[in-house]
Amino acid sequence: MIAPTVVMDSGRAAVAAPRNDEKMIRITDSIAIDEREIEERFIRASGPGGQNVNKVATAVQLRFDVRGSLSLPDPVRARLERLAGSRLTNDGVLVITAQRHRTQERNRDDALARLIDLVRRATVAPKPRRPTRPTAASRARRLEGKKRRASVKRLRQTKPQMD
Repeated sequence: MIAPTVVMDSGRAAVAAPRNDEKMIRITDSIAIDEREIEERFIRASGPGGQNVNKVATAVQLRFDVRGSLSLPDPVRARLERLAGSRLTNDGVLVITAQRHRTQERNRDDALARLIDLVRRATVAPKPRRPTRPTAASRARRLEGKKRRASVKRLRQTKPQMD
């Protein structure tokens, strides 16, 4: 079993225990991401944490190369890039930082769950918009409103005095 690449914030590689027996992370029935495509770095979490905050790297920075992934079909890749927004680097790498929990393992699971959720949302194709035409009644209401507004403006104009 090949585990995802794990790098500590000091730059040294660390051996990670595999999470399960599968090498593929199932997204949908037809899409699965290879665990080797995901890189995890452990960094120090910001915010309160007592004595441990400056000693233990519990936050996880998950990196997934969207453009280089062979697991994603092209339409899903394009939608994922659009959904990722500012989390996508110029090189097409999706960066997800998880630091909600106090342990590495829970942050790791949280980051992976967020990646899976984002990819699942990208698999749903948007419903195409069908152009519609305004109804006759709505056109009539619009023109009536315009006439009313014009008459109000006409009444405000100063009329020249007949002497």
